[in-house]
Amino acid sequence: MSTIIFIEHNGTRHEIDVADGNSIMAGAVANMVPGIDADCGGACACATCHIHIDPEWLARLPEKSEMEASLLEFTPNPTEGSRLACQIKVSPCVAGMTVHLPAAQH
Repeated sequence: MSTIIFIEHNGTRHEIDVADGNSIMAGAVANMVPGIDADCGGACACATCHIHIDPEWLARLPEKSEMEASLLEFTPNPTEGSRLACQIKVSPCVAGMTVHLPAAQH
């Protein structure tokens, strides 16, 4: 298990434990973190699990796939730290990571 910290756009903090090997999205959905809609269930097909990751954590993550990068182009206010939570697997190297949720997924 690794702890992931979610910060809603209004500043509300959610600290959850996610089993290593699961996606950040799966952990958010299982723990009812608001703001992660996950309409496609983690198939990298909808971008409703858009999150913002601080730059210091980006280097620990694998590069975005072409599909993920393409979907992120259609999200509201994408940033350099934009990722899809369904595409990031939890492991000890991301334990303690803070992710920021956008004001809206649509």
